[in-house]
Amino acid sequence: MSEALAAVGTAGTDSSVPAVSGARQFWRRLRAQRAALGAAAVVALLVLVALAAPLLTALEGQDPTTYHPALVDSARGGVPIGSFGGIGADHWLGVEPQTGRDMFARLVYGARVSLGVALAATMIQVAIGVAAGVAAALGNRWVDQLLSRATDVIVSMPLMIMALALLAIVPSSFPRPVLVTLVIGLIGWGTIAKIVRAQTLSLKGLDYVSAARLSGWGTWRVARRELLPGLAAPVITYAALLVPTNISVEAALSFLGVGVKPPTPSWGQMLTAADVWYQAAPQYLLLPAGALFVTVLALTVLGDGVRTALDPRAASRLRVGTGRKDAAAQKGAAQDTAAQDSAAQESAATGKEASA
Repeated sequence: MSEALAAVGTAGTDSSVPAVSGARQFWRRLRAQRAALGAAAVVALLVLVALAAPLLTALEGQDPTTYHPALVDSARGGVPIGSFGGIGADHWLGVEPQTGRDMFARLVYGARVSLGVALAATMIQVAIGVAAGVAAALGNRWVDQLLSRATDVIVSMPLMIMALALLAIVPSSFPRPVLVTLVIGLIGWGTIAKIVRAQTLSLKGLDYVSAARLSGWGTWRVARRELLPGLAAPVITYAALLVPTNISVEAALSFLGVGVKPPTPSWGQMLTAADVWYQAAPQYLLLPAGALFVTVLALTVLGDGVRTALDPRAASRLRVGTGRKDAAAQKGAAQDTAAQDSAAQESAATGKEASA
């Protein structure tokens, strides 16, 4: 039960019990989805690979920036020497065309950049979006109008065009991964602000929020203690779906040449020159493209699983539907029984008349 209801006279209820019960129900629903569990395992493996990139490259004995000109054929324009792009004991996934840099090292270090930029940008979007949405819903008419119009402007901005413009005018000395994170985060918060505003307006009319106001709580205390817990489900759901979108945006910006710059490895930056080498060294295209595809697919499936697990209406629809089916079955059985009794009574009456 809400803390506000406890404050106005319904004390004695442990407020931690619903949270624990809700968490258990969430994990139970999530465990029931095998696709979401598989996607979560893939995401966890990718995060582990990104965090352990220095250890993995040390085991291989390579790094992502060292050139190996002896491993490429300069007479053929820099094509890797050997089969499958130079795959061997020293280079597990071969080497990069022209430069001879190790592909495995660049791939695992690129996971750090791609995942790090996407997660950091998502956190910025969620922080700004939640703050703007709650402030617009709880503020007066002028505050709501001002924040709503600002949100409309942000939503109407084409993300890729604005990012291209901003990244083009910023000095190259500024760290590119940080810059890409800030650009994506500061331009892409409009949709989540609209979602939070609409959800907050619906929560304002509930009894426990009214009880919190009647108990003398201030606006921001009500928002922090009563509204934010109710906003957790839609915010987490949308954030889970934002991460793969941000990975795709970072890859597209790097592919267009305005994102992460060499020698910093990034999956999108690796794809920048891959179209030139897809025939001579197809692994140079397939490896980063495959990593992007698997990551985005796993995060999308996981986000959809989280949405389903956090949606309380999914279980209620199941219960209501089952109850209606049971009631219909019981009603049909009762009607059949009544019809059989009526037929038996008519048959008995007919037999009596015939015997008379």
